[in-house]
Amino acid sequence: MVPNDSEFEPAGGAAQWPAHVLQGAPALITYIDRERRFRFVNDTHQTWMGIAPKDMVGRTVEEVLDRWSLEHAGYCLDQALTGEPAVYEGELFAGAARSYVHGNFQPDFDEHGQVRGVFTVFIDITARYTLEMQLRESEQRFYGAFQHAPIGMALVTPDARMLRVNGSLCQMLGYGEMELLSRSLLDLTHADDLAVSQDMARSLMAGECESYQLEKRYIHADGHVVHVLVSVSLVRNVKGDPYHAVAQIQDISQRKAYEEALFRERELAEVTLRSIGDAVITTDLQHRVTSLNPIAEAMTGWTHAEAVGKPMSEVFRLIDARTREPLSNPLLDAIDRDAIVELKGNAVLLHRNGFETPIEDSAASIHDHAGSVIGGVLVFHDVSETRALALKMAHLAQHDTLTGLPNRSLLQSRLEQVLAAAMRRHDQAALLHIDLDHFKQINDTLGHVTGDALLRNFASHLRSTLRNEDTVSRIAGDEFAVLLSHVDGRMGARQLCEKLMRLWQNSSASKMNDFNVTFSVGISVYPEDAADAEAMLRNADTALYEVKVHGRNGYRFYTPSMSERPAARLRIEQQLRKALLRGDLRLHYQPKVDARNGSIVGAEALLRWLVDGHEVYAPDQFIPVAEETGLIVPLGEWVIREACRQAGEWYRAGTPIVVAVNVAAPQFHHPEFHDALKSSLEDAQLPPSLIELELTERMVMSAGDQSRALMQRIKDLGVSLALDDFGTGYCSLSYLKYFPIDALKIDRTFVRDIASDPDNAAITDAIITMAHGLDMIVVAEGVETSAQAEHLRRAGCSLMQGFLFGTALPPDELSLHLQTV
Repeated sequence: MVPNDSEFEPAGGAAQWPAHVLQGAPALITYIDRERRFRFVNDTHQTWMGIAPKDMVGRTVEEVLDRWSLEHAGYCLDQALTGEPAVYEGELFAGAARSYVHGNFQPDFDEHGQVRGVFTVFIDITARYTLEMQLRESEQRFYGAFQHAPIGMALVTPDARMLRVNGSLCQMLGYGEMELLSRSLLDLTHADDLAVSQDMARSLMAGECESYQLEKRYIHADGHVVHVLVSVSLVRNVKGDPYHAVAQIQDISQRKAYEEALFRERELAEVTLRSIGDAVITTDLQHRVTSLNPIAEAMTGWTHAEAVGKPMSEVFRLIDARTREPLSNPLLDAIDRDAIVELKGNAVLLHRNGFETPIEDSAASIHDHAGSVIGGVLVFHDVSETRALALKMAHLAQHDTLTGLPNRSLLQSRLEQVLAAAMRRHDQAALLHIDLDHFKQINDTLGHVTGDALLRNFASHLRSTLRNEDTVSRIAGDEFAVLLSHVDGRMGARQLCEKLMRLWQNSSASKMNDFNVTFSVGISVYPEDAADAEAMLRNADTALYEVKVHGRNGYRFYTPSMSERPAARLRIEQQLRKALLRGDLRLHYQPKVDARNGSIVGAEALLRWLVDGHEVYAPDQFIPVAEETGLIVPLGEWVIREACRQAGEWYRAGTPIVVAVNVAAPQFHHPEFHDALKSSLEDAQLPPSLIELELTERMVMSAGDQSRALMQRIKDLGVSLALDDFGTGYCSLSYLKYFPIDALKIDRTFVRDIASDPDNAAITDAIITMAHGLDMIVVAEGVETSAQAEHLRRAGCSLMQGFLFGTALPPDELSLHLQTV
């Protein structure tokens, strides 16, 4: 049924249409006269603003509208009343809330052209405005994320042209933005990667996938290759057709370089680690030597620097022990066959200088990441008893005999290697300097046997908790070091340190009688805290002192704010200067006895810092501080002068003994050392033969000819010289004849196990025999048991000192012993 016209008419007929439209229109419609009074207001005001039209008609706009709306839209009314139409777009109160509106102010002119009022129409455009703002914010967020992304970004058309690129991509590829937009990504792709890249792009555009990821290579503007990881996602239009693609491009060139370097190092390391402790030689495909390890240097007579680049046949020469005929090199066969080849039988290695060593060896090829042979490695070892003993001695020289851990010397060597590898790989490493808290008190209370057991248990705890690639070292009495060859910065070092502490406290080994054994840790991290091995050791030690100063049983990382000498050392330095002036320093003397009859024939002067009979600091605390601050020179001069004075008293009392004095390196190399020594002897009226200076191997070797000349001048005075801690340093046996040495002191690490370890006994016996052959006196220190003394006596040791014969005594107590002899 078709409705008639009357159904569309408002009540009252067609004449009511204008009023019906004005009152019901979804807009605010008003008429305002020249006096700014409302003359007409439609009904929409009631629903929108909550104001009845009858309450507005006849009132001014100032009486009806709120102040905020007048301030923002009032100027448009003023403009329209002057005859100029105006448009307002912005916020306007709509009841209790604001709405965003579009308003028109249209002047109404009379027949004379004068403004008699203003028509206003306001339409609510809040929804449209909100949508526009959301769209604008979305575009800004996208642009910001795109432009400032830390990786390369590009919008790419289906035909591989770039619509937009960000700064990171321009920097990565070396082009300006307009230069890059004039090219396609395929133009920049390495030729070898082009086919795969095109196939992936075609699959994406064909709808076979919505995204893909690909490692490929681009060519930089300067021609070098840039390895990248490309992630591409497709964006479709409203019809579902491909519109453009978003490409995220990450530079992985550095990672690729690391992977390549890591693979090569791992391949070499895996072969070498299987033969640790043996001699190792590596070559390239042309059989030229590329490396020798230290044992291979010793066994062939070639140093690494001399051998690199030489033909393998020149460096490694083999003969048959029975026929004396040359043997073929197994390494050549291993490279040619790409196999592991073992050499058995009567093979003898010819040293560069002519002597022969029976060996066993094996050879294998080395591969690159593609599996291609790039060289070979030869692993061999000495099977003779003489060489086995020498290797054992080399091991003992680099390891702590109590715990079996690497000593400070080997730690420093490994630290240098780890830092060199970390620098190549742009990696991080860490060094933990660990000190057992109050160990001296435990040792004194429970005894040395218990103390040694604690050290062994603690070493075992550290070793079992760490990875195989990390190094645990015992660097002093109760001090250990842990070298982490790879660590995730301070966070990784902190986690490992806390794990060590937690597991130790949970172990039964940390509970000894009434003692709860704890430890302190100082940590330095490469490259953040230090760039070389010396700085790593120094900074870890600095951090450790900070822990001790603040109560022990904790850990600290090194920070630049820590002074070059931590607070504890600074206090020691300040107090040591005062102690020198006040006379708080004393010399105690540990007896040296004749190995044949046990009579006291000498004593070692040992420095003590005492106040009211109590020790203020132990020598291992204040002597390193003295060396670092330069106080060791006046301190050492006082020690020599006091030792000469006391030796003079014993000499004039009819009980002459030789007094030995330890000399520090800074003191020994001081230009006035010789004159100070001579003056001390003259002032004490002491025969120079009653003073002996004890020097370390490192001190003697460090200055070479200069040291030898100074030692000879001291000998010319009549003073004897002893080499302290022999066997723990680097002194070559051939150098003993070069320097004017009178006595060798065998280190206590060899003496400790001399009665139970055949290898230690053989090494000690060899040292004694060699020393007698060079017309030197042999002094064994650290003798604590009768079994040790008896073995040394049978071996021909000249003098002995240690707890078996007495601890260090004040001079008046030692005088009583001398008078009873």
